[in-house]
Amino acid sequence: MTTQTLPKRSGLWKNVLWLAIFVIVLYVSGSISGVDMPSFFGNMGQMNVILKKMARPDWAYVPIIVEPILQTIQMAIVGTTFGAIVALPFSLLAARNIMTNTLISGVFRFVLNIIRTIPDLMMAALFVAVVGIGPVAGVISISVFSFGMITKLFYESIETIDEGPIEAITASGGSKFDIIRYAVMPQVMSHFLSYLLYAFEINIRASTILGYIGAGGIGVFLQRSLSQFRYDQTSVIVLVIFAVVLVIDTISNRLRERLL
Repeated sequence: MTTQTLPKRSGLWKNVLWLAIFVIVLYVSGSISGVDMPSFFGNMGQMNVILKKMARPDWAYVPIIVEPILQTIQMAIVGTTFGAIVALPFSLLAARNIMTNTLISGVFRFVLNIIRTIPDLMMAALFVAVVGIGPVAGVISISVFSFGMITKLFYESIETIDEGPIEAITASGGSKFDIIRYAVMPQVMSHFLSYLLYAFEINIRASTILGYIGAGGIGVFLQRSLSQFRYDQTSVIVLVIFAVVLVIDTISNRLRERLL
């Protein structure tokens, strides 16, 4: 009985120790970052005021945001398509079973790592400064973000394919193009389309936020309603975005299930 109690007590004290460490790290992190938790909980009443205003949506605002929400969807479609088109050849160059030169594949992977480390909001702010306020900056930033994500997913998928068809085409004297066309693409095309749809789902959500910093779409109207304290209009925008994202996610999930 004693030997069974000691391990239980040891495990209990270990859990208490980890909990204490977590609390200390949380407190130190909050102190360094300037988080004032008493003020946060003390201002919860203001949150209730905002929620009460958002509980009475201004439905007359719906016709005004129809065009911006369509623009947001168009930005996601165009940006995802451009990013996927560029990602296809780059993923082949980054896959080590296709590009046997490790130097070339390593350079492409290094470039992709740099692109993926840049947040989409930072890219949007950069392109807004370059091309100006509007949907063009949003489309470019979505294209770059989609390119980095799809390329990584796709070259990892290429590296897991069955090597048998590649060896057969190589043994019969086939070119690198023949290998890609007849051995690689038939095995990974369904995965590529699935990744394309997955990126489109993410970009629909991202494009709503990109407009908040001037990259076009519904985000511009979201920023305007918040700056004017028109929370009834903000509520309408949030509900419309939620409905659009829900519909697109449902359709995309059904299509990806059929592809896989």
